Amino acid sequence: MESNRQKKFAGLLQEELAAIFQREGAAYLPNTLVTITKVRVSPDLAVAKVYLSFFNTNNTNLSVATVNSHAGEIRYKLGSRIRHQARVIPTLSFFVDDTNEYVERMDQIFDKIAKERKDNDNQEGED
Repeated sequence: MESNRQKKFAGLLQEELAAIFQREGAAYLPNTLVTITKVRVSPDLAVAKVYLSFFNTNNTNLSVATVNSHAGEIRYKLGSRIRHQARVIPTLSFFVDDTNEYVERMDQIFDKIAKERKDNDNQEGED
């Protein structure tokens, strides 16, 4: 379970990384909108897992790999933004946040179940 300190630091990282991607994200991924959906920080605040959502891209795995290849540069820019607020600038690891895909898949399953129930109720009513 995350401590309040971890949550506050994660919120700061999320806000600052969002600003970095908003201003300079086109340099890494042209014509792609990157959203930071969640940041998880280790208890010692030295490692941050950053979950990204991509809009207007065909290959999310390639996009996250591209962002990971620029992790050092992004960390440097983050460091220059939070140097007065943090003692240590965390190592950044970027991951794809597939929550939206999961929600869509679950919605499709529930719609299918609802349709099957409706079809079964109609067939029972005809008997």
